[in-house]
Amino acid sequence: MALRYNNLSLPSLYLRKPNYCYLQRSICCLHCNSTVSSSPFPEKHSLQRYQRDRWVYNNNQNQNHDHAASCAIPPDTDSIRLNDIALQLPELRRLLQVLKHKRETQTPGTAQLPPGNVFLVGTGPGDPDLLTIKAVRVMQTADLLLYDRLVSNAVLDLVGPEARLLYVGKTAGYHSRTQEEIHELLLSFAEAGATVVRLKGGDPLVFGRGGEEMDFLQQQGIEVKVIPGITAASGIAAELCIPLTHRGVANSVRFLTGHSRKGGADPLFVAENAADPDSTLVVYMGLSTLPSLAAKLIHHGLPPDTPAAAVERGTTPQQRIVFGELKDLADKIKTAELLNPTWHVHKHQVASATSKSSCGEELAYVQFSMQSVNAQEDYNLKETNPEIGERWPNAGAYGGRGWMNGERLTSTYDLVQQMFYLYVRVVKGKDLPPSSVTGSCDPYVEVKLGNYKGRTRHFERKMNPEWNQVFAFSKDRVQSSLLEVFVKDKEMVGVGRDDYLGRVVFDLNEIPTRVPPDSPLAPQWYRLEERRGQGKVRGEVMLAVWMGTQADEAFPDAWHSDAASVHGSEAVSNTRSKVYVSPKLWYLRVNVIEAQDVVPNDRNQLPQVFVKAQLGNQLLRTKICPAAPNPLWNEDLVFVTAEPFEEQLLITVEDRVHPSKEDVLGKMNLPLSACEKRLDHRPVHSRWFNLEKYGFGVLEADRRKELNFSSRIHLRVCLEGGYHVLDESTMYISDQRPTARQLWKQPVGILEVGILGAQGLLPMKMNGRGSGSTDAYCVAKYGHKWVRTRTILDSFNPKWNEQYTWEVYDPCTVITLGVFDNTHLALGSNANAAAAARDSRIGKVRIRLSTLEAHRTYTHSYPLVVLHPHGVKKMGELQLAVRFTSLSLANMMYIYARPLLPKMHYLHPFTVNQVDNLRYQAMNMVALRLGRAEPPLRKEVVEYMLDVDSHMWSMRRSKANFFRIMSLVSGMITVGRWFGDVCNWNNPITSVLVHILFLILVWYPDLILPTLFLYMFLIGIWNYRFRPRYPPHMDTKLSWAEAVNPDELDEEFDTFPTCKQHDIVRMRYDRLRSVAGRIQTVLGDIATQGERFQSLLGWRDPRATTLFLVFCLSAALVLYATPFRVVALLAGLYYLRHPRFRSKLPSLPSNFFKRLPARTDTLL
Repeated sequence: MALRYNNLSLPSLYLRKPNYCYLQRSICCLHCNSTVSSSPFPEKHSLQRYQRDRWVYNNNQNQNHDHAASCAIPPDTDSIRLNDIALQLPELRRLLQVLKHKRETQTPGTAQLPPGNVFLVGTGPGDPDLLTIKAVRVMQTADLLLYDRLVSNAVLDLVGPEARLLYVGKTAGYHSRTQEEIHELLLSFAEAGATVVRLKGGDPLVFGRGGEEMDFLQQQGIEVKVIPGITAASGIAAELCIPLTHRGVANSVRFLTGHSRKGGADPLFVAENAADPDSTLVVYMGLSTLPSLAAKLIHHGLPPDTPAAAVERGTTPQQRIVFGELKDLADKIKTAELLNPTWHVHKHQVASATSKSSCGEELAYVQFSMQSVNAQEDYNLKETNPEIGERWPNAGAYGGRGWMNGERLTSTYDLVQQMFYLYVRVVKGKDLPPSSVTGSCDPYVEVKLGNYKGRTRHFERKMNPEWNQVFAFSKDRVQSSLLEVFVKDKEMVGVGRDDYLGRVVFDLNEIPTRVPPDSPLAPQWYRLEERRGQGKVRGEVMLAVWMGTQADEAFPDAWHSDAASVHGSEAVSNTRSKVYVSPKLWYLRVNVIEAQDVVPNDRNQLPQVFVKAQLGNQLLRTKICPAAPNPLWNEDLVFVTAEPFEEQLLITVEDRVHPSKEDVLGKMNLPLSACEKRLDHRPVHSRWFNLEKYGFGVLEADRRKELNFSSRIHLRVCLEGGYHVLDESTMYISDQRPTARQLWKQPVGILEVGILGAQGLLPMKMNGRGSGSTDAYCVAKYGHKWVRTRTILDSFNPKWNEQYTWEVYDPCTVITLGVFDNTHLALGSNANAAAAARDSRIGKVRIRLSTLEAHRTYTHSYPLVVLHPHGVKKMGELQLAVRFTSLSLANMMYIYARPLLPKMHYLHPFTVNQVDNLRYQAMNMVALRLGRAEPPLRKEVVEYMLDVDSHMWSMRRSKANFFRIMSLVSGMITVGRWFGDVCNWNNPITSVLVHILFLILVWYPDLILPTLFLYMFLIGIWNYRFRPRYPPHMDTKLSWAEAVNPDELDEEFDTFPTCKQHDIVRMRYDRLRSVAGRIQTVLGDIATQGERFQSLLGWRDPRATTLFLVFCLSAALVLYATPFRVVALLAGLYYLRHPRFRSKLPSLPSNFFKRLPARTDTLL
């Protein structure tokens, strides 16, 4: 439909005389609605809008006032729009003529006058104070303003008094002007020389169709100027104090539209990655599509219980807020009758919506991650897309010689991001010039690259020193194009300055590149030169300089430039990455059989003899045997020991004379190297050992010649190689192999883990500058192998990019990774304080290998969650790349049929108390051995990785386990309720179908098991589409870490034994008694039901037993004579009978069973 106002070439529809009846009907309707509307925006039927536009002919209105009183509302919205256009058309013609005449009189004699200006002005979300100064100035000098629905009345009040207003807004079901008509209006008045302002809500170029209007006018030769406005996403977010981006929470913003061009209720542009927790998602024009939009977001991974808020008319005095969850937000908005525009805020994501037509700004959702809104969303797992793999730059950054041409991909370090380093190996020096004062020199080497300096250790009075140290400078921190290697003589006492011996200078553009697995670069001799490079001096130094990556074998032991602030060899070693191996643990079983010829010290008293065995700090004892002189015990005492066997087993036979006094009757020492190693359940040979008289030769020296015999003890001692020594809980065990290597099977897979880095770590301590800092390193434990990354100093976003590999012998195992803050880097300044410090825990991640798909690389960011005495807290995120490679599918399937632990755990199992005690001893032994490594893996780190306190009482854990049980029972309860609904015929169709299925199964009983397995197969196939896409991670909801009571947390972090005040201990004890009382009641009820079953044939109630026996005899006779199908059919139909044939009273069997006696009446 062509519409050119300047030529007045309008269709006859627009040139006809206005229908005043329709006009007055509109006015009547508008007047009624305006009295109740409090909207700050001009609505489609607003009387104030017509009065402000000045398009209404007062004469025509007065002449037809009587007629208007009897008018009815126009039959449809099209009639309203046509009447509006017809009403405004004469004034538009007249305004065009006035503008043309004004223009011609101002510039007489001009052949062709230039067109006027068109301004696209954004008015923001509604608050006039948010307008720009330029926008206000243009509005006050305009000739004509075309404004949208979301331009508030407060903004329109700022328009100049000589300007004309024309409403061209759109809303659902009513478009006052089509977009083509708006284009023609802008073009017509611009060609007439007018200053035309197009007012749009929010920003004109953010889903306001301002780009379409700008393109149209520019194609017609009209100059268009855009004055930006505050978009609703920014304005309302600022009003609610919600940042759209936040460091460590949301790193990007995404704007989407919720409507397609063809309309409809389906938001077309909600892709799978729209629910990205790392991005802020803003959806415009999405209020009407909220139900389907929410369904799509939930389908693509956004939790249904995401907390959300809807804000109506943001930034205006009429602002309203409704809170809810994503799944029910649409219903709550409907109940609250919120109007457009509305803004929605989500839990981990903040969703905002301001409903707007296609030419205005309607903000539907803003999806935003922010801790201040709700920190729970931050605990979710996030998928990342790092650029992993080994890639070498093309043509190089330091010249063609230094870098390889082309691109090289390898699989050595394909799970981490490539990091480039400049390596300098200082090997040795020779023929160094001596000092003129001492006649010798104390040489050391200083390597300088820009502002980074590294130095070797110095040697005293050595002309030919050997250092053999490596320095690594990160390519990202290179600040110079020259590498300088200085050889210096350490200062003498009183001189105050080191003497300069010479230097070697390297141009970085000429440094070669070494690519593993190439052999190491051969070092070369370099002649020293003067400081200013004017000539050579005496002395040479052997160096090797090359470009490499973190895959270089020199990387772990090198001095790193990012640790330049650490001084001292011990402190520097604490920053390096290392691989540790757990000690080989054995169970030592001591079977104490008997003793012979035991002579007590007091022969007038019957001895109370027992055996005490001690291995290191482990002490066990047998029961007391009153028999003498040949007591018999036959008890097993089990210890934990580690190779190499450094300790001896001490056996003592003692007599308990008094509860506080024990006499030693004999002792013996047994070296563990003399013990037999057992690999299976076959018993080892027992041996008799002579006991040495305790104190013999010291207290009883005069009786030495009188004793011609000694007591003996009969023992069976062996080192158990068929067990797996448990140093971690079996719930998340990382290794299940027995101790003896002869019993190991072949590995079934390879586990590769790339520790990329961490993000958003919290400050853990104060540095010397008075600000918070974190020196983070990561520890990973799987099987016997522990790995520790290097420490990144003073960084909240450390990048490690280290890759490690483990052999997998069982896929049903767990790898544990922990992040810690290094507090042992100041040994030089305050050694005592640093030695007493403990590395702070930042967080821990567990990944079960059986949840990983084979040959797939998982790149995710795991939340580091720690439980503190004041509550759960997110300490940051750990970025990992994990890949599990299966070597043999057949062996993998075979593993699932094997026992979880070696067979000795089932042939000769330990008691529960033994398992707990042995595990505690094993953890202490592992921590002790790893703490003696260099650098040490400290005790607090090992204990946190092995969960040393997982067996301690915790009300929070008790609640979590209780609700885990309830979640399992809830499925059975749901099935029971469904079956009850079938029996009560709540749904007759379902009841009929169940009856039919029951009859089929009774008639063909051989179909029961096949039907059951087929049903489970179909359920499994159906659930495949809902399978977890990501590995599991720490769940704060499941752990009850978010809703825990502060006092319960304080109790969980209490020491053992407690150190709290008596009133607090009494309160907690009473609380524990109340919980135990409920458990006691439940256990009593279970015991009561069991005892009633026993009393059926126990004759405790003779009459009840007689009745039951008569029933059993009758039932036996009937069942012998009646086919089983008939009995099953009758029983099933009776149980499924219609409620009309049911009684609300309990059934006869239930009444009989409840009357049976239990033993509760005999309890005290």
